[in-house]
Amino acid sequence: MSKGGVIFLLYPLLLSALVLNCQCEERKLHIVYMGNKPEGDASVASAHHSMLHKVLGSPSSAKESLVHSYGRSFNGFAAKLTKEEATKISGMQGVVSVIPNRQYKLHTTRSWNFLNLTVNKVGAPQESNVIIGLLDTGIWPEHPSFNDTGYGPPPAKWKGTCSANFTAPTRYYNSDGEYYETDIPSPRDSEGHGTHTSSTAGGNEVSNASYFGLAEGLARGGVPSARIAVYKVCWSFGCGLADILKAFDDAIADGVDIISVSLGGDEPDDYFDDPIAIGSFHAMRNGILTSNSAGNSGPFPYQLPTLHHGA
Repeated sequence: MSKGGVIFLLYPLLLSALVLNCQCEERKLHIVYMGNKPEGDASVASAHHSMLHKVLGSPSSAKESLVHSYGRSFNGFAAKLTKEEATKISGMQGVVSVIPNRQYKLHTTRSWNFLNLTVNKVGAPQESNVIIGLLDTGIWPEHPSFNDTGYGPPPAKWKGTCSANFTAPTRYYNSDGEYYETDIPSPRDSEGHGTHTSSTAGGNEVSNASYFGLAEGLARGGVPSARIAVYKVCWSFGCGLADILKAFDDAIADGVDIISVSLGGDEPDDYFDDPIAIGSFHAMRNGILTSNSAGNSGPFPYQLPTLHHGA
């Protein structure tokens, strides 16, 4: 057999090996958590880019890899990395943990019944300076529960963006960049869950509310007239960990008073591998209460996915 024939036969084998190698080296999204926000005016994003440059070998690769830079309230970033690259970064100075991105699920709740609170016991209408940040599926602002007629300007402590007098940042987070047919690529709610939790927390009074004529009565939230800040992190396929942590970073810096998170995993994670625990801790350090649903599992504690410090 000629040398040319040998080369021709080996070419498919080499090509297959290259394809397999590329598949093994596929980059996936990881969260790199680095603890407290550094003091001073140094650019956090620039430091994150520099770390990625050292590991990935070029500024262009670092820029392409970086998805989120957490630097408003704590320190960290989300980037697309191979397992080997993630391992290298985990050993770098200042890195607390490296967390592979995955999806959390939405939770349902009957909070006020569980807390034995009646309509007369929940918050009074004058509590309109309370800002509740909701990490969920977005919101449908035209819902009667969110009628802002008569509202004044947002409280001075609010540092985010607004739509009219309705405190609703036009923020949505989707690090995967993919949308299913029913998803709306905006802060609008296509699932209904975020609108439900927002009205449960801070919806105004709505008379004659019912479920297709059933259980007609007065609907109101726990703190009627509260301002609602919406951070859409959940889609029809789930809630990405990297997006959840970015929303915490923004909500804390925006100046919310309470963060409501009605979502979680299937089982408890280690503290430094759990973005809700990390976000709740930094919220607590800034005087912000995080209210996180216990989960849809139970009844035993080890079955509850949201056993966090700070939440």
